[in-house]
Formats: sequence, structure tokens, C-alpha cells
Amino acid sequence: MHAALQLDRYTLARQIKDTGRALGFDLIGIAQAGPSRWQHYFRQWLDGGQAGEMSYLAARFAQRVDPAVYLSGARSVICAAINYHVPLEPVAQTESSRAGLIARYALGDDYHELIKSRLHQLADRIREWAPDAATRACVDTAPVMEKELAMRAGIGWLGKNTCLINPRIGSWLLLGEIVTTLDLPPDQPATDHCGTCTRCIDACPTGAITAPYQLDARRCISYLTIEHRGPIEPELRSKMDNWLYGCDICQDVCPHNSKAPTAGDPALQSRFPTGTLDVEQVAKWSEQEYCDTLRGSAMKRVKLPMLKRNAQIVAANLAQSEP
Repeated sequence: MHAALQLDRYTLARQIKDTGRALGFDLIGIAQAGPSRWQHYFRQWLDGGQAGEMSYLAARFAQRVDPAVYLSGARSVICAAINYHVPLEPVAQTESSRAGLIARYALGDDYHELIKSRLHQLADRIREWAPDAATRACVDTAPVMEKELAMRAGIGWLGKNTCLINPRIGSWLLLGEIVTTLDLPPDQPATDHCGTCTRCIDACPTGAITAPYQLDARRCISYLTIEHRGPIEPELRSKMDNWLYGCDICQDVCPHNSKAPTAGDPALQSRFPTGTLDVEQVAKWSEQEYCDTLRGSAMKRVKLPMLKRNAQIVAANLAQSEP
């Protein structure tokens, strides 16, 4: 038994949550590190090809569906979330015919570094309180079922658009986890509040949300603009509208996002005030312009040739929509 557990596991859990909030996490909860309840569906989803080119999702399947495989002896997962919702300035009429939209999560600094740094600080404190505890901090680049774990930890419920939704913040959430061998008291899982609403399903222009809680990534604009490396089918190109990087449509229409608070973290404030880039300029960028503009941004996941491809598609769509 860990030394800390000989004290009071409830006090330790409270200290972890208080420290996490002090480090800048808006939400923090604890889940049991049991195997995923969705692993069979996830296996079928992968085998059915709905992950598209995201082969990394299957590469570490056993670790992804069981935290105790990812970290031997794992008993608990500390789940944390940061609000990234920022208000945007309107696009000037003179610029609207060239404005390519960027998903909100990518408007600030790269969230991977921000979250992981804070998780490591929290893990350091945990090991001070419980020296025998093993910990492993992870963000969405790690093989974890982060939305399911966050749901178990009471952070939010999985919406019909497959985004995690918190009743106070909505779905504008960046997630991170600490998998640990500590046996901590878990929080109550979140309950579903989507009800009969289908706004996200109705609004998706490509039909990527094939049924409530089911997504075919191959049709998702976020997948097409970020993960899909090759040419995009003409049928889908026209439905991308003016999305240059990612897509927020299913979140923008969600009623639970109508009163989302503004993110207070300076690192998450938008480097592009209107949430857009001029697609005509992007299509002509040099490698140096690409590096200078996107330095420290999550948008650098997309290399310049793909970003130019996206910009050309958006420019063509905007030209067709002009009166």
C-alpha cells in the first residue's frame, strides 16, 4: 500500500484537485483506471475504416483501451480540462471573400505544451505527497480514451457530436490526464443532457455525424483539413465551405455552448483576432512565412503543402459563393 493511502485518500484527492485548479485547470476529476467500456465498438469502428488515415489510433490499441496496460498497476486517472473559448472579432466585409476559418482550439499557443507542463507540475506534487506512486502525464498524443475517462471523472458527458460537454463551459475543452497507481476515490460520472436535440447532426455539412454519438472521421472537415494527406474528393471539397483548419460547426450550434465563459489563460488568446487567415496569402506562403506565422501553434501539425491545398479549396469555395 502507498504511504499516502495510509493517511487519507480523500484528503489526497482534494489536495490534487485544489492544486490542479491553482495550476490553471478549469475542471478536474478522478476516474477509476478500468478498461474502456467502448473497446469493442472502437475496434469495430477502426476495422470498418472510419478512422481514415489515422493509423496511430490502432497502433497501440491495448494501451489505449486499458490505462493499466499504458501504466502497469494503474488504479486511477486524474482528468483535467481547460476552457479555450475566446471571443472573435467580426471579419471586415472587404476581407470576407478571402477569410479562411480556423478552429478555435488552434488559435492560441500549442495546447499540448501548455497542458503537459501543468500536468507534470501536478504529478511532481503528487509524488511529494505519495513517494511510492507512479504517474504518467498525457495529452491527446498519448494512447488514452480521454473523452471516456473525462466522462467517468465527471468532467462532462459525450455529446451526440462525440465532443465532451460540460454543463457550465460547454464543449470548448482541452483535456489532459495523469494515470497513476494511486487508488483514489473516483468522482460521479457525468450524465447525458443532450436530450432530443439534434442540432449538431443537422448542421454537419458533410454528414460526418452518421447517428447520435457516432462519427465517420473520413467525412469530418477537421479530419479532411488536418489528417487527410491526399487530394480531397470534389463532393467533400465543396462542403468544406471556408474552413481552412479544423471545424467548429457542430460546437457552434450546440445550445450548451451559447453561454460559454471566456478563457482567461493568456496562452489561449487568439493570435488571429478574427479567427481567420487570408487564404490567398496562405496559398502563396513560403516555408519561412509558414514557420514565422505559425511558430508555437498547434496548426503546425499541418505541413505547408496541405495548408496550401486547404487554402486553394477555400478560395475556390468563396469565389463560387460570391454574387
